[in-house]
Parts: sequence; C-alpha cells; structure tokens
Amino acid sequence: MTKILIVYATTDGHTRKICERLQQVIEQQGSQVQLLQIDEPCPDLKQYDKIVIGASIRYGKHSKLIYTFIKENQKLLESKPNAFFSVNVVARKPEKNQPDTNPYLKKFLTQIAWQPKQLAVFGGNLDYPGCRYLDRQMIRLIMWMTKGPTAPDTVVDYTDWDQVEAFGQLISNMQG
Repeated sequence: MTKILIVYATTDGHTRKICERLQQVIEQQGSQVQLLQIDEPCPDLKQYDKIVIGASIRYGKHSKLIYTFIKENQKLLESKPNAFFSVNVVARKPEKNQPDTNPYLKKFLTQIAWQPKQLAVFGGNLDYPGCRYLDRQMIRLIMWMTKGPTAPDTVVDYTDWDQVEAFGQLISNMQG
C-alpha cells in the first residue's frame, strides 16, 4: 500500500479542509494518507512513498514553517513523487487560479530551491465573522483594493472542490 504524507500550514482551518478532501479522494484509490500540520512533530519522512505540501496565504505570505520544512527536507522531497499547493483568495479570479498565473505561487517558487513535480492553487475561504477584528479590517481593506467583497458579514468559499478532487487523483497517480 502506498503511504502518502500531506504536510500543511493553515491559518483559519480551510487548508486543513482541503487536505481532508484530498485524503478522502486518495484513500478511495487504495493509498494510506497521513495529514500533518506543519507545527506538529514530524515523523520519519523516509517511510512515505509520496509527499505533498500545502499552505495558505495570509497577508501575502506562506507560513515561514513551510519554507523551513522544505529547506530542511529538500533532498528527501526531490527523491520522491511530490506536490505543492497554495490556498489563497486571489485564486477566486479565473485569471489567477492556475499555478502559472497565481502571483503568490509564482513568487513562492522563486523563493525556494525545491521545484515541486506537481502544482496546484485553490481559492480560499473568506469568513469575516470568523476573523479577529484586526484581521477582518485588514482583509476587508485588501479586498476593497482588489475589488472583492467587503461587507463585514461576508462568508464565501472560493474553493473549486472538483479541482481539489482532480488534484487528489493526480496525487494518487504520481509515479516516481
């Protein structure tokens, strides 16, 4: 049985939901999947056949812990089938929802030495009532500047769940 590790960084829990959907899709194909939040103790990565990393954007950046994880494990990552996905609200726009058109993913790839074998970008979740006051105000300002919704009661899931499921199939089919 193929063992797959999905390492992720999440701010408000939405990236974890995406990881859980990936896990469901991949396990339906007969593989075993372990989810690992980036701030949890890391198991021995050698025991996994494939490694996937996912990270959300907050204020224009992926988690510093993701950068550290990649740097510390680059050789091992490169020796296995691997993938990376980014979750961000900018991907709500059709012209920015692909790996080669998403500015956050493109910038991220220039900041790391590792070049993932598979890439994806998913629209994130906008939940103003679930945000702390300062975060809500900052995100509303960013959304105003990018012509997104600003009403303080806005809750929108921009994730294309069919795209997530297709990425899960891609992960299942990745070969070394």
